Amino acid sequence: MMKKEFTITVYTENHVGLLTRIAIIFSRRKINLESVNVGPSEVEGISRFTLVINEAEEVVQKVARQIEKQVEVLKVFFNTDEEIVWQEMAMYKVPTKVIAEQVKVERLLRQYGANTVVIRNDYTVFETTGHKEEIDALAEALAPWGLIEFVRSARIAIIKASEGMHKAVLEFEAAEPSEPAVENEFLDKRDGVFTM
Repeated sequence: MMKKEFTITVYTENHVGLLTRIAIIFSRRKINLESVNVGPSEVEGISRFTLVINEAEEVVQKVARQIEKQVEVLKVFFNTDEEIVWQEMAMYKVPTKVIAEQVKVERLLRQYGANTVVIRNDYTVFETTGHKEEIDALAEALAPWGLIEFVRSARIAIIKASEGMHKAVLEFEAAEPSEPAVENEFLDKRDGVFTM
């Protein structure tokens, strides 16, 4: 079984403890979560989990089915990198003195599309978005110039072929309610139902 990177998108009701239960599903199978992001979705009251793992497709299918069995989970999707549009964000803290004195550093930051967040006498913070490789490459390039601190966010992703959860929720809300359950349906036929 060949492993590759998959992004799992989980739409859920917003309940305490759900992240822990989902994490347990992965830890029981000894699967490392490369990235975890949880935030609101396009539908009010529904959260969106974005999880990244490196695993064989058969294993990902089983995990997705297991996650979908959780009561609060509405829908689970899993996709390869080609099936999604994704980004990560990163922040870099470098000495302000280096930026002021080294034209190369300024050019490097411009090349990677970095934006200034904070400028202080002792340090400057930049932020950029991109794929993991681009973000890591800038961190590596800044290291010789005295990179003080570096942090990268978890992945956020949009599924190319998805119509989103909003349409599904609207369809569900518009659907006709099913017939109400009849209480005590067989109560008057008790003798016929319960005798052998």
